Amino acid sequence: MLTFKNFNIADWFSFYRIAASPFLLILIWLGEREIFTWFLLVSYCTDMIDGFLARSLKITSARGSQLDSFGDQITFIIGLIGLLVFKYDFMQENYLLILIAFVPYSIQMLLAFRKYGKATAFHTYLAKLSAIIQGIFILWLLFFNPIYWLFYTMIVLGLLETIEEIILIFMYDKWVAGVKGIYWALRDKRRLVTKK
Repeated sequence: MLTFKNFNIADWFSFYRIAASPFLLILIWLGEREIFTWFLLVSYCTDMIDGFLARSLKITSARGSQLDSFGDQITFIIGLIGLLVFKYDFMQENYLLILIAFVPYSIQMLLAFRKYGKATAFHTYLAKLSAIIQGIFILWLLFFNPIYWLFYTMIVLGLLETIEEIILIFMYDKWVAGVKGIYWALRDKRRLVTKK
C-alpha cells in the first residue's frame, strides 16, 4: 500500500505543481494576471528543483519521473490557458504556428497512451531545453510583451522534441524513464532487453 511516507522530497515539489493547479485556474478566472504569473513562476521553479534534488540525492525513481512529467504537463496546460485569457490577441495572431507545434504533441501523447497506457517520462536533454524555453517565453509574455525570436525558437524546439519522443516510443516496447535522447537510447540496455 502506497502512503505519504513513500514519497520523497523531490516528489513533494512535483505534488506542489499539481496541487497549485486549481489555485492558478481560480486566479485566471478572477482576472489576476500578475498574481497568476508570479505563482506560475513558482511552479516552473519547482520543476527545476525537483529534478535537481532527485539527481543530487540519488532518489530518482520511475514513479517520481512520472509524477514530474504529470506536473510539467499540467503546468504547461495552465500556462497556455493563462495565455488564452490574458494574451488572447497574441494567441489569435499566432494560432497556426501554435497548432503546428501542438498537433504533433497530441499525436505523441496518444501514441504513448496507446502503447504504454500512460504518458512518457523520457526526460531527454531536448525535452528539458524545450521546457526551459517554453517557461521563459510564457512567463515573459505574461509579464511583458512577446519576444518573437524566442517564440519561434520555442516552436522549433517543441517540434524537434516531440519528433524525438515519437521515435523513442517506437524504440522502446515497454515504458521506461530517464532516456537522455536517441543517441543514448541506441546504447540503452533496457531497450535491448525489451527487444528479446
